[in-house]
Amino acid sequence: MEPLAVSVARELGLPAIADIHVHFMPERVMAAVWRHFDEAGPRLGREWPVRYRGSDEERVAILREHGVGLFAGLSYAHKPGMARYLTEWSVGFAERTPGAVATGTFFPEPGVLDYVTAAVEAGVQVFKVHVQVGEFDPADAVLDDVWGLLEATGLPVVVHAGSGPVPGRYTGPALFGRVMERHPELTAIVAHLGMPEERAFLEMVSRYPRLGLDLTMVGTDFMEQMHALDGSLLPRIREAGLDGRVFFGTDFPNIPYPYDHQVEVILRWDMGDDWLRHVLWLNTARLIGAG
Repeated sequence: MEPLAVSVARELGLPAIADIHVHFMPERVMAAVWRHFDEAGPRLGREWPVRYRGSDEERVAILREHGVGLFAGLSYAHKPGMARYLTEWSVGFAERTPGAVATGTFFPEPGVLDYVTAAVEAGVQVFKVHVQVGEFDPADAVLDDVWGLLEATGLPVVVHAGSGPVPGRYTGPALFGRVMERHPELTAIVAHLGMPEERAFLEMVSRYPRLGLDLTMVGTDFMEQMHALDGSLLPRIREAGLDGRVFFGTDFPNIPYPYDHQVEVILRWDMGDDWLRHVLWLNTARLIGAG
């Protein structure tokens, strides 16, 4: 049976699906991430069986089977000394994987501006930082020049700044709001719609012209059991999507349900074909200069 994502893309006249939020990392790092999910630790708050494992090649093949032709294989540093290595690996992964976007990450540590500058020069197209897992203040002064560099270059950064699935010391709209106040032209994409503070992050989108949100795991049956999306926000999500600032994402492979379920969710919202075209392909393709 044909995957839903494939048939939806065809019916909408899209060349493929673009997924701005998937994860590919060095083998030992990915194995550590999977162990964390297997342990259902305090940052998860519940059991979280990872559905898609296997080699990089096997997981890329699964994305292809689901019509994904463009994706950002994000990695993120959770302690000092990791970010440069993860970025170099991710750039190499993109070079050998058609459709993969070159990605990078950073952490508040000495030398961060130097290696982010090198990553920009190496062709990184999207950065990712995870405030919750990394347990750092996104407004830390050591990162100010990094945010400034990304603001000046227009390169996007996907930021897990919301307090889901469980709050962290530095999560929430207030702290990341300080970054946006200092760098109002920063091209940032708040992961997971900023759950559970999605209303506050949507209000931030209305204030900052290059701030966006991704839909990773939003509205899925799994996440609805933890935090239900307020249906009254759907009109604002529709407006932001048509404005180019809502992006399709899944968190593949670290999801406990089939890939197509995220597609099912956004179809349920009945936002119209034009919105679907923007969210499933156009917004991400334009963001990274692929369409």
